[in-house]
Amino acid sequence: MDLRAFYQKLRKIEQEITESHVVVVSHETPDGGRPGQLAEVSRSIAARLILEGRARLATIEESAGFRAAAQKAVHEAQQREMASKVQVNVISEADLRALKSSARAEKR
Repeated sequence: MDLRAFYQKLRKIEQEITESHVVVVSHETPDGGRPGQLAEVSRSIAARLILEGRARLATIEESAGFRAAAQKAVHEAQQREMASKVQVNVISEADLRALKSSARAEKR
């Protein structure tokens, strides 16, 4: 393999990619790569994957769908985290009366 030609092609593909992070769609590979898997990668990694024939750039619709699904997953994870932070304290009726009377005393 001619390394000079490889890196020239790599730089050419990398220059054609305008965004710093792009979504790629994987191809089936002999070493077990699954086809159709979406991933967001940097420009340099995308160029290498494309040159090696392991992936292609995703279409605008595929990219939008992937990013929307990722945003939804982040939102759901944040919701689960917030739900786990909810704290409940159970107090007796006598403790409640004591709290109320101390609050009244502080107001005066």
